[in-house]
Amino acid sequence: MLKTVTVALLLAATVAMGGCATRRGNAALTGGAIGAGGGALLGAVAGFNPLVGAAVGGAGGAAIGAATH
Repeated sequence: MLKTVTVALLLAATVAMGGCATRRGNAALTGGAIGAGGGALLGAVAGFNPLVGAAVGGAGGAAIGAATH
């Protein structure tokens, strides 16, 4: 039950933050935040360390956010 609620809250936050980027720095920050949240969640659900998932997801999200804006 807790994992379902966590997934729902993460998806709501992702949708809310998805349209916030207006400049490259904001896009990198938003991408990093979304990536860190998603990475932590996937790390926890998959049984791995959520901090490692957050670090990897945050770095990837920031790079993709900066590159695509």
